[in-house]
Amino acid sequence: MTSELLCHGRIHTPLAPEATAMAVTDGIVTWVGPDGPAQALYPDAEVIDLDGAFVAPAFVDAHVHVTASGLLLDGLDLRGCPSLACCLGMVADQVQAGAPAGGPLLLWGHGWDEMDWPERRPPTRAELDEAAGDTPVYLSRIDVHSALASTALVDLAPAARAASGWSDTGPLTADAHHHVRDAALRALDGTQRRASQRAFLRHVAARGVAAVHECAGPEISGLDDLADLLAVAAEGGMPEVVAYWGEVTDPAVAAKLGVAGLAGDLFVDGALGSHTAWLRQPYVDLPADRPGGAVGNTYLKAERITEHLIACTRARVPAGFHAIGDAAVATVVDGLLAAERTLGTPALAACGHRVEHLEMVTAEQARVLARCGVIASVQPGFDAAWGGHEGMYAAWLGADRASGMNPYATLAAAGVTLAFGSDAPVTPVDPWATVRAAVHHHTPGSGLSPRAAFDAHTRAGWWAGGVRDGVTGTLTPGAPATYAVWRAAEFVGGLPSVDPEAEPPVCLRTVLRGEVIYERDELPAG
Repeated sequence: MTSELLCHGRIHTPLAPEATAMAVTDGIVTWVGPDGPAQALYPDAEVIDLDGAFVAPAFVDAHVHVTASGLLLDGLDLRGCPSLACCLGMVADQVQAGAPAGGPLLLWGHGWDEMDWPERRPPTRAELDEAAGDTPVYLSRIDVHSALASTALVDLAPAARAASGWSDTGPLTADAHHHVRDAALRALDGTQRRASQRAFLRHVAARGVAAVHECAGPEISGLDDLADLLAVAAEGGMPEVVAYWGEVTDPAVAAKLGVAGLAGDLFVDGALGSHTAWLRQPYVDLPADRPGGAVGNTYLKAERITEHLIACTRARVPAGFHAIGDAAVATVVDGLLAAERTLGTPALAACGHRVEHLEMVTAEQARVLARCGVIASVQPGFDAAWGGHEGMYAAWLGADRASGMNPYATLAAAGVTLAFGSDAPVTPVDPWATVRAAVHHHTPGSGLSPRAAFDAHTRAGWWAGGVRDGVTGTLTPGAPATYAVWRAAEFVGGLPSVDPEAEPPVCLRTVLRGEVIYERDELPAG
């Protein structure tokens, strides 16, 4: 057996709030407590001097899209782009620069948001074509539920022109978007795809993340992408990937694909920013007589939801759904209630079904979700980006509905397990910013305590992924040694301060089951 002793630091453990040392033997935490007893108990261990650094369970990001996020690392990042003109200028500059050596023969970009632009509209296809020329261009909106596509890309996806969500001039949504996205992804070969996946996994490891939940599916990434990602994860030396496949199909498919469940982005609706989240009442910024309606999109009805829940529960496979708008959430709850009547509450609750995003939910619905054992995979970065009196929620929904968005305190009070994620590339992977956003919610009374928010981004992520041994995600004896080491300037209540003005912690090392998967600077041996 080989042992490592981390000492002279701050250890975040429920057993000993004043612990300064932690022993790890063969990838398992074996002891936490003061330095003196640690050195006496482990005289032959390799000693790592923390020099005051903070050691805590590593983060888990419970909702990501690995390939798209990896492509953005060296693609066209439009987040923060200040205007339509700037967006088109960035496209033109990138096209003129040419594709990188060995890179895809298309321009992949993400993150535009017309709400922040003085023009208050996205580019037309004609304007995009003028900037892009003959280069296929795919530019997803910040919420990834609509995209701008150049004519050269549309020509690679001819079915888009006859699909729902098609526009002759503007962004594409629904099936039209799925067709052009698929064409863009098919322009990547396996080598490029796997390189993007490795780049993203290394990127998140440098942010103290030891595991991610990939939300794959036929309309999002495809089987080749999923197979490549699972192969990359199996190489080791990177964060663990817990994959979900978003399709209503035979539950036996989950085992064949090597995924944790038929869940994740199994769409009941779309997203608020693209006006595709399914609402009970119209968007306030859209005309009531808008072609196609002003209440968003419906992709899955209650009957199919019920059938999927029943089939998956009987097979003991977690099911799950993407639901954002209040009509979509109500439909998922109706499906749960119908499945509960058929199967009984214990069987349903034991399966660990999920709902992704869950932005518009009532206290009564939260109680149903809790009773049925549903895990809420939520993204506090959404409130940070779009909440508040001047944010997108208020502009699209009106102030009253906006104030009820993302009610984390209501969900937690009802007993719903919250698992935090980023939905990268929608919001960046920045775990401490996510914790801060959950604490400093735009709506008073909707946020969480720092400790509850931290737990939702660490141990709850393992629970949501099916690891329910009671110790994973903690630093207690018997737990896997999955942790991150941080340099932090200010502490409040045993955690680095989440005050918006506080200096953010810096990740020094990330460890997954005893294996170092990221190291900023080698920690000194004692």
